[in-house]
Amino acid sequence: MRKGFDGLAALVQTVLAQDPYSGAMFCFRGRRGDLRKILVWDGQGLILVAKRLE
Repeated sequence: MRKGFDGLAALVQTVLAQDPYSGAMFCFRGRRGDLRKILVWDGQGLILVAKRLE
């Protein structure tokens, strides 16, 4: 899971056909399932939260 703000926002637009700036929360998981990334627009900018699970 190497994608950052721009890559995940592009995935939201192309694959999900959604607007990443709508305020909705988009959750992504890594291939192994031990990494989660959450992308959300807060009105001023994109927030990217990453968490590695053990």
